[in-house]
Amino acid sequence: MPEQTSSRPLIVERRVVSDEWVLCESAEACPEGQPAIVPLEAWQASQQGPDIAPWLASDTEMTAALAEELEAAPLVAIDFPRFTDGRGYSIARLLRERHGYTGQIRAVGDVLIDQLFYMSRCGFDAFSLREDQEVEVALKALDTFSLSYQPGVDDPEPLFRRRQRKPGKTEADRAMA
Repeated sequence: MPEQTSSRPLIVERRVVSDEWVLCESAEACPEGQPAIVPLEAWQASQQGPDIAPWLASDTEMTAALAEELEAAPLVAIDFPRFTDGRGYSIARLLRERHGYTGQIRAVGDVLIDQLFYMSRCGFDAFSLREDQEVEVALKALDTFSLSYQPGVDDPEPLFRRRQRKPGKTEADRAMA
């Protein structure tokens, strides 16, 4: 878990923002007076408040008890140790759909532009991009596709249901023409 630097671009709700939070390997390693994201165990052991947030490893088991505990967090960061590790997608989706989490879910770690559209469909609304990623390209990547066949956190109704519901030409029919 490398410490995050301020040079990592941050996108929150499809806007580039300045990152006030620092990602720390332990609560002791965090700078004084700055909001910090710490590993889950350190967050659970801390006096939880608005200036400390949990960092979930990709192998975290999302239980109902943990989801209930996370409701108090100002945000939840989910780690992508490698771009090929997709377990974070499942964690975010479980938090949003099964447990109704409404706070910010932030992707951290090896976060690439190619992943953003799919991450957003799974419930992520904040992305701390890898340092070598271009933020302008990343913003466009969030709109890679105009329609999705599968249900997602952003649109729980699959395309075939939308087509069945609307008589005549649908948005999907016009997009495919």
